[in-house]
Amino acid sequence: MQNKNIGIGLIIIGILLFIYTGFNYVTTEKVVDLGAIKIDKEKNHPVQWSPWIGVVLVVGGFAVVALDKKLSSKS
Repeated sequence: MQNKNIGIGLIIIGILLFIYTGFNYVTTEKVVDLGAIKIDKEKNHPVQWSPWIGVVLVVGGFAVVALDKKLSSKS
């Protein structure tokens, strides 16, 4: 039963990684700070991954679920 839950979790995470192949986050850096004059710069940081990672996780999740069914039918 534990392996089945892990397999389903891998399938869900794999689908999400396949659909969303990245995200961005923004940081703020000080450029100038002269008393009352402050200039900040927003810097964009993209984080990307290959959709193949999602495919591998989905296939692995199905393998874990199938293996769990196979092992539980023997017992």
